[in-house]
Amino acid sequence: MHDTTLLNLFIDDIGVAEQLLRLIDDEFQALGERDLVRLQSILADKQPLLAQLDQHGKARSQALRDLQLSADRAGLQLLAERSAHGSELLASGDELNALLERCQAGNLRNGRLIRASQASNSSMLGILRGGETPNTYDSRGGAARIGQQRPLSQA
Repeated sequence: MHDTTLLNLFIDDIGVAEQLLRLIDDEFQALGERDLVRLQSILADKQPLLAQLDQHGKARSQALRDLQLSADRAGLQLLAERSAHGSELLASGDELNALLERCQAGNLRNGRLIRASQASNSSMLGILRGGETPNTYDSRGGAARIGQQRPLSQA
């Protein structure tokens, strides 16, 4: 019974992880285009998928623990050895794991893009407020010494 339950959870979560991966790729594109409306929509679509993956992950772990097995690949392998669905369990578990790793990599990529955008925006605001000055160079290629800086609003 637990093996079919686990297999069904894996199959459901593979579909969910594929949807999440598509949303993460869409999010990357929307971040590049700075499309905030689309980003909000994507975030709203991602939340239930993440909640479902979390809930099913806990259910899979509990099902393995109920069988006195560890809640990892080794426990799944032990279950697969004594299940009629063993090869399917291992294959779907590996597929889900690979998809979740791709989701994580995409999420990290999007995070880097967000941090770069934040740094750029912060730098531009600093220049506009007069707190930061853009680097300028003198005729010898060294950093120019600019005596007094004023915010652009006062220039």
